[in-house]
Amino acid sequence: MVLDTFKQALDKVKGVQVKSYGQLCSIARALDVVGDRWTLLIVRELLIGGALRFGEVQRGLPGIATNLLTQRLRDLETNGVVAREPAPGIPGTPTYRLTERGRALDGVLRELLKWGAPTVPEAPSDAIFQMHWLSQPARFLLADHRPDEPPIVIRFGTFDDGFDLTAAAGTITVNPCQRDVSPLARVAGPGPVLVALLQGAMPLPAAIAHGVDVTGDAATLTRVLPAPQASTNVPGQYS
Repeated sequence: MVLDTFKQALDKVKGVQVKSYGQLCSIARALDVVGDRWTLLIVRELLIGGALRFGEVQRGLPGIATNLLTQRLRDLETNGVVAREPAPGIPGTPTYRLTERGRALDGVLRELLKWGAPTVPEAPSDAIFQMHWLSQPARFLLADHRPDEPPIVIRFGTFDDGFDLTAAAGTITVNPCQRDVSPLARVAGPGPVLVALLQGAMPLPAAIAHGVDVTGDAATLTRVLPAPQASTNVPGQYS
């Protein structure tokens, strides 16, 4: 008994205490790895940003304690989901990136996007919004409706919090804002209105009237936006 108690205390100190549902089930086994609070949101940040420093991950997770983020990253690294590497040109500072196994969670998050879409309009009025979070829904909600036209780039937000959306030859891609890219349009505005716009629940003129700001060629957005729907609850648009 004393030995078992000592081992448990030692595991806590090391930060590798084993938690498991103890079930011979792939769902339970997956949740053993990524089922803890914040874990999938860490994966979200790394899917969006690629290789990120600790502080960059933390900025995308408002409310997480530093020690908890440290523990979650350590657990993900132990389980082969995240790799830690030296930051280029910054000795002693690591970056974190998803491994191939970690990137395979992209499909899981896509299904969560679909499942959670109907709940977004009922989010609390004080819910936090960061523009780069919108990049993942944009990948699936938007489409290149004029594939024969030259490629275009639309910037949502800023370098500090945003993403570049490219429409080219019928394909939509999203990336962190690139300094060597000149977007045809830049988009900013309140989160709920932008979500409604991308879901097809609000036409562009109404979104602009409700606070969305478009600089540059606003008509560029019509190439990628969905046709307006009757409701904000349009998870079926995630095709």
